[in-house]
Amino acid sequence: MSLFERYLSLWVALCIVAGITLGHLAPAAFAAIAAMEVARVNLVVAVLIWLMIVPMLLRVDFGALHSVRRHWRGIGVTLLVNWAIKPFSMALLGTAFLGYLFAPLLPAGASSSYIAGLILLAAAPCTAMVFVWSNLVDGEPNYTLSQVALNDLIMVVAFAPLVGLLLGVASITVPWNTLMLSVGLYIVVPVLVSQVLRRALLRGGGARLDRFLSAVGPFSLASLLLTLVLLFGFQGEQIVRQPLVIVLIAVPILFQVYLNAGIAYGLSRRLGVDWCVAGPSALIGASNFFELAVAAAISLFGLGSGAALATVVGVLVEVPVMLSIVAMVKRTRPWYERGVTAG
Repeated sequence: MSLFERYLSLWVALCIVAGITLGHLAPAAFAAIAAMEVARVNLVVAVLIWLMIVPMLLRVDFGALHSVRRHWRGIGVTLLVNWAIKPFSMALLGTAFLGYLFAPLLPAGASSSYIAGLILLAAAPCTAMVFVWSNLVDGEPNYTLSQVALNDLIMVVAFAPLVGLLLGVASITVPWNTLMLSVGLYIVVPVLVSQVLRRALLRGGGARLDRFLSAVGPFSLASLLLTLVLLFGFQGEQIVRQPLVIVLIAVPILFQVYLNAGIAYGLSRRLGVDWCVAGPSALIGASNFFELAVAAAISLFGLGSGAALATVVGVLVEVPVMLSIVAMVKRTRPWYERGVTAG
């Protein structure tokens, strides 16, 4: 993990301060950026999101899917958590905390928008940072790569129906046209572009791809941070009035992350999955594709929406929370392997 990635939460916090400050100092500039839309897609944000997502998808080798059979139990556990547990548990936790328990402390009428952001956050499994987490726990690289590739393929067809279902259950109006446009812009097209570009780069050998990824990596992270500055520029007034909002939104995210990591890790142990697969399984089960969540929230609900703010809170807590799970997985390795051996 690079120094920049390790302190991502610090950079996000600085972006919050910068965005709020700039939003107050230059409201006209932010209004002009917000007006640059076509079919409810903000052009500035769309470019930034593409710069975020495409370099991450370049790391995914869909040819690795042949490894699925070798790690079928670990793959099965992670698929169960990613697609059958995590989105629904987030909808439930978001509704319980933000819709009821914390509702009196939140801005009037904002709960449903925050819940929508949490649903978007949980509906897409992590694509890029999970390679970092897996490496930190000495995870099986072939399993990690095949799991990410399989999740990305599922996301192409399952993201929109799953989000639509859960938003409907949460009694939030689903703008289906915008949702399908978001899936096309931020999942389907980036997957196709990244794979075409990946194949072209690999004609010059793996080293050429690695050099390209190293070169574009900083642009990806810079694009994420610039997007956050824009988001907080629009959210600044609300945050200054209600600083407690960010803390309250973080609560169901923290519950959900640790819950799903625990389910994936415990179920893997029960099924006798090797620790080198169970570790990344827990991390993939817990982490989210927050870049996609931010993009979808902006497209569906707007730059100044509570949904967009909720997805950004996910970015804020991602690194410290996932590092804590890495530490727990590594510390519990003897306990895990005793259980697998006994089974």
